[in-house]
Amino acid sequence: MTDSPRARAALEVWGVSTKDLRRLLRAALLGAGAELAALALPATAAWLLLRAAERPPLAALTVAIVAVRTLALLRGGLRYAERLAGHEVVLRWLGTLRTRVYRALVPGSQYSGGDLVTRLVSDVDALQDAVLRWLLPAGVAALVGGAAVAATAAASARAAVALAGGLLVAGVVLPWLVVRVTGAAAREAAPNRAELAERAVELVTGHRELVAAGALAGHHARAAHVIDALADGERRTSGRSALLTAAGVLVQLGTTVAVALLAGASRPWTAALTLAALTAFEVVLPLAGAARRVPEIRASAARVRAVLGTPAPAPGHREARTGHFRLERAGVRHPGRAPALRDIDLDLPPGKRVGILGPSGAGKTTLLRLLLGSEKPTDGRVTLDGHPVGEYADLPKIISGAEADAHVFHTTVRENLLLAKPGASDAELREACETAGFDLELDRDTGPDGEALSGGQRQRLVLARAVLAAPRVLVLDEPVEGLDPAHGDAVLAEVLAKAKGSVVLVTHRPEHLDGFDEVLTLEDGRALPASAAGRRPARP
Repeated sequence: MTDSPRARAALEVWGVSTKDLRRLLRAALLGAGAELAALALPATAAWLLLRAAERPPLAALTVAIVAVRTLALLRGGLRYAERLAGHEVVLRWLGTLRTRVYRALVPGSQYSGGDLVTRLVSDVDALQDAVLRWLLPAGVAALVGGAAVAATAAASARAAVALAGGLLVAGVVLPWLVVRVTGAAAREAAPNRAELAERAVELVTGHRELVAAGALAGHHARAAHVIDALADGERRTSGRSALLTAAGVLVQLGTTVAVALLAGASRPWTAALTLAALTAFEVVLPLAGAARRVPEIRASAARVRAVLGTPAPAPGHREARTGHFRLERAGVRHPGRAPALRDIDLDLPPGKRVGILGPSGAGKTTLLRLLLGSEKPTDGRVTLDGHPVGEYADLPKIISGAEADAHVFHTTVRENLLLAKPGASDAELREACETAGFDLELDRDTGPDGEALSGGQRQRLVLARAVLAAPRVLVLDEPVEGLDPAHGDAVLAEVLAKAKGSVVLVTHRPEHLDGFDEVLTLEDGRALPASAAGRRPARP
């Protein structure tokens, strides 16, 4: 089953063992047994009734009577066993797969918020449906259909041919047409679904900011417009799929009538074969409905495979010496989007202070993420002491700071600060808080994602954590944005005065960069000609 190198590679990517395959095969056989019992039960009962009408000796009916009772018990028992076996192996595999996807996604920052949620939740759940609602039922349908055709062939070859043709149309042709219809609809709806995922994340994570800016209604309206467009497409697709489902019922009716006419057997056997043919379609017809999800499952499987197939970054093995960072024609491109950053050159020796200006979306945060090593350049190089930053095991100790999207954990102020310096004393914690203008008690609870704090308090807590870390290169992304201008200027001046190494400061206000060695202005991901604002010698 797994002798082929290609098959072994596929199983390795998906984390499926031969033991899992054996369990799935067992579930398929149990399911086929349950459906065969369900198929044989009405056929046997019909034979029994019509044969009993002929008033044969009771001994001639004994086997059929026992068979009806046995099949009734087997149908329920085997179906329960199949559900238990199939769900047990799939849910166990799904838990392992979700863990692997999560571990692969954590270091990869190339996915946006909505896409991250889709890959971790929706895509993995779709793979569960792929096994339980498509692959396993398809296997059971093939086994049951083959058995029904073989049993019919024993009585009438012509009836068996009619039954095989009907089952192929209902179980292969119609599902294929459904896949074609839903696949075309899914391709049309893909941009809207991606936009809806992004807008949903924005509405949840940015709710307070949207309310404060009075933009919540506009975002709701745009999301509602996307939902309406998706609903219209879904209604059209549902109508076409419903027609194909109705065609399957007509095929079932026509095939059943053909089997009854072509059977050429006694009345009891003709009744049994007719009911068996009718029941065989009950296993095959649901495949057309399940086929609606095949395009979605294929897309989900491709996205999950792309995540699992991405080689894990090698652990860093170098230790920084001087802490000299350099960007050489660095760029970042995401598929289907304009480049986030293009051809950026930056020399950051120890002690140098660099300011970064530019409008929103210019690439300022992306540049910081390149320095921090949380995003890899798709073009050019980012080096530390002449080597790629990904090769350094101690990179967070060399460069860190206050990022715009820094997380505040649901714990106390003290525990949030100790993340930067686990062994810090309370005196060191208070000194860092004083530098950042943060005046809450160390044992104060911050709430989920800092919700118990005001926006300014949350921002100053993140800044105090950056000050406490005291890295060789301090990165600050709009550190006092949203604070009172006078108070924010005072806090930033204090933080810069305490910084002993290099500083990279992103800001919208040029006056914050007085005395900096270099000012880099970004626009549309490119660096405009640099200006030197109050150049001073780099500190040793």
